[in-house]
Amino acid sequence: MSADPNSPESPPRVDFRTDPSRYRHWKLNVEGPVARLALDVAEDGGLRPGYKLKLNSYDLGVDIELADALNRIRFEHPQVRAVVVTSARERVFCSGANIFMLGLSSHAWKVNFCKFTNETRNGMEDTSRHSGIGFVAAVNGSCAGGGYELALACDDIVLVDDRSSSVSLPEVPLLGVLPGTGGLTRVTDKRKVRHDHADIFCTTTEGVRGRRALEWRLVDAIAKPADFDRVVRERADVLAARCDRPADAKGVALPRIERTIGADRIAYAHVGVDIDRAKRTATITVRAPRGPQPADLPAIEAAGAAWWPLAMARELDDAILEMRANEPAIGTWLLKTEGDAAAVLAADEAMRRHAGHWFVREVVGFLRRTLARLDVSSRTLFALVEPGSCFAGTLAELALAADRTYMLALPDEPERAPALALSAANFGTYPMANGKARLAQRFYDEAEPLAAARAVIGQPLSGTDALALGLVTAAPDDIDWADEIRIAVEERASLSPDALTGMEANLRFGGAETMDTRIFGRLTAWQNWIFQRPNAVGDKGALKVYGTGEKAGFDFNRV
Repeated sequence: MSADPNSPESPPRVDFRTDPSRYRHWKLNVEGPVARLALDVAEDGGLRPGYKLKLNSYDLGVDIELADALNRIRFEHPQVRAVVVTSARERVFCSGANIFMLGLSSHAWKVNFCKFTNETRNGMEDTSRHSGIGFVAAVNGSCAGGGYELALACDDIVLVDDRSSSVSLPEVPLLGVLPGTGGLTRVTDKRKVRHDHADIFCTTTEGVRGRRALEWRLVDAIAKPADFDRVVRERADVLAARCDRPADAKGVALPRIERTIGADRIAYAHVGVDIDRAKRTATITVRAPRGPQPADLPAIEAAGAAWWPLAMARELDDAILEMRANEPAIGTWLLKTEGDAAAVLAADEAMRRHAGHWFVREVVGFLRRTLARLDVSSRTLFALVEPGSCFAGTLAELALAADRTYMLALPDEPERAPALALSAANFGTYPMANGKARLAQRFYDEAEPLAAARAVIGQPLSGTDALALGLVTAAPDDIDWADEIRIAVEERASLSPDALTGMEANLRFGGAETMDTRIFGRLTAWQNWIFQRPNAVGDKGALKVYGTGEKAGFDFNRV
């Protein structure tokens, strides 16, 4: 075993699939309209060896379970209208990301770990915003770092007022890094904590307790131990009353995602990933639904997790996570589609027609979060529209998410030429992290090109037409196609991955910022940089010497 158990030389493959029977760290209990998620971390249950998960601290494995539990609530428990997030331990809510895990981890592991935890917490806020499920953090003990970030993702924070429990973001003084970027951003953008108060809060290790935490807006309520459970339940009931999820609907079970993994291929029912290691590319192909698809609600409900939009989204989400965690050297993802575009548009129409139904709404939410995960992946995305493609409606979002889209033009062979088609789903159903539809982002909200695109909804567009409308980057003919794609891919592979990550993140989210884009922007730029600085990870860096009794040795030159 190398000194870094998370180094690319010897890691076991990370599997993001789990279910409640496999949980080691979370307990999910549903009581009518309120679900309770209690964190009870198994100290010896780390995803990788070399550290103990003490004081309810977490690693990636803990958050994989949390992400799964949230999906179980969304789909399998439609009666749930509010979720209480708490700890099963006395006097400790969560001490955040496990510091010894971070100290042992490679740079890439730390950054991607932070990205996944932020996506999971953003997903809680997304569910609150779109599905109405409210989240209450019942902070029943000390709550530090990433533990407070988990609380910050909730709609409501209740802190036990026992004279010892506190909330804190101690990463700057203890570890020489940022408070996970999500914590820092939510303190200002979401909770609107005053600048000077936030400055004190983020540079002290002991945290803030009781009345001061309430006055500084770090929590929403405080309660004495004897009243704590009652206050939490009352506040959860208030949030639940605002939600319209049905009390008597039957949940949709989420079976294990089936796949086969080979040396250079990952195969699912609706998604395939083919890896070319020499070129450092992965071709991700998403297939349209096959055969008759359900159009009315009884048939959609009967299909459940096998309904194509959900089954495809779950597989694509898993494929994205697989590639991010387990194939870091594959820097360019080539996005392709296969199948009947009309079938994709029919599925879009079914989702549009039944958008108010709880299950359809959750499926749309899963698609929205999966596409947003693609947006923030630090990989080059090229979409290739070829004969047999079905970049239509929901799947056209893949082309709109790409850094470049190449579409083959075959004016002399219209029967073989690929087509691209838009649907109403491309105009706001799947907003990016900045709250904008990908088409609106593409055209910077300019009315004329958006109106032109809206005017061709449902129409199959040739390469020439799509190029004229600004929907694709280039439309080479069959003489130039192979060379143009080859040159573009080879050129990309020759460039610095670090520079590309920064460039792509900036270009994908141009214009006004939101809390979510600030979270990922800070992660891509500031935390990425700080995680490599000697003050954090050098031999005398704060993150390296934490827990040894040795004092960090800082280079005090400001950069």
